Amino acid sequence: MQAGADAEFHFLDFMSWGPLQLYDGAMAGNLLIAPSLFRAGDRVCVAISGGADSTALLLALKEANAAKESLGVVVSAAHVHHGLRGGEADDDEVFVRELCERLAVPLTVFHVDTAARQAAEREGVEEAARELRYEALRGLLPEGRVDAIATAHTLDDQAETVMMKLLRGAWTEGLGGISPVVQGLGIREQGLGLGVEGSGPRVQGSVGGRVVRPLLGVRRAEVEAFLQARGQVWRTDSSNRDLELTRNRVRHELMPVLRSFNPCVDELLANMAAIARDEEAHWETELRRLLPQVLLPGKPVRGGGRAVSTAIGEAACSLEIERLKAMDAGLRRRVVRAAARSMGFRLNFEETAKLLALAGFGGYIGIQGKIGSRLELRAGLRGERSARELRLWRQ
Repeated sequence: MQAGADAEFHFLDFMSWGPLQLYDGAMAGNLLIAPSLFRAGDRVCVAISGGADSTALLLALKEANAAKESLGVVVSAAHVHHGLRGGEADDDEVFVRELCERLAVPLTVFHVDTAARQAAEREGVEEAARELRYEALRGLLPEGRVDAIATAHTLDDQAETVMMKLLRGAWTEGLGGISPVVQGLGIREQGLGLGVEGSGPRVQGSVGGRVVRPLLGVRRAEVEAFLQARGQVWRTDSSNRDLELTRNRVRHELMPVLRSFNPCVDELLANMAAIARDEEAHWETELRRLLPQVLLPGKPVRGGGRAVSTAIGEAACSLEIERLKAMDAGLRRRVVRAAARSMGFRLNFEETAKLLALAGFGGYIGIQGKIGSRLELRAGLRGERSARELRLWRQ
């Protein structure tokens, strides 16, 4: 059913965990979108590949704008041609151009060289393409052309992301998966570095505007039903069937097995991600309050005091052992990680355990928490136990 005078949209808010439910009057299909992510008058740019998810998001926003309970946003679109898949990618661009022309949606097209980025940065093809895509989209925000970039990640994407993070040994913030909204396009929150990580690029700092994911509460099958009910076709990326790519193996091999144990596993993983994000938001606030009380910036110098260098690559800090002793194990671990992150290091579980052992907390084979003991970790991070402090510095 096309949007028009007879189309009615009703929003049922359950933003306590994420999206809202959007239904049309004919029940020809439904999408879970989040009007709470938008403000009246927002200029919203849909990142569209031509696939089912982004095509459905564009149509849903156009229809929601035309409904009685209009979103009241200004919709545009952006397409990134990654220079991969040859003629197939060219056809994707043609499809998107024709769709946007039919819907009267302004379109911006970017052409990027993924292969060159991959070679220069020694990244995998997926990572290189993602970084370039977000760099292109990010450029629309400071130019003042849009207020929000809308990406079409679904609940299925969320479940897959959480599983991939779990398989790679992510911390709790990694299990937060894809965030429904992120200010700016700095998907990984800065500051202490303990904010929720989303599915996005490694952006330093932040820019104006925000990224929103209005479809995080909808299943991929519902997206396709929504399009089929409207007679709308979509493009299929052949690389989505390449089982050399980890996400595709998770999608096509692992997730079907998990659903055989519990058909609701996707929803449960999405719920876990929401819980993890809320937990991490709480701890981020606590650490911002607590860290200045326990973190001593700079290196100690003879005669007392500390030397703090602002030169790039010369970071150092210390944590007082007695203050660490007063904390429970979970908080100690977070504080040590936050201290390292303040110097630009992201510790994994093993590295964190080694530093804690150096400070005298817990056993780790080969590491003794004796005064004067030192430890060398990757990327030039060094640790030392003094009588009163756990000292960290960059070699």
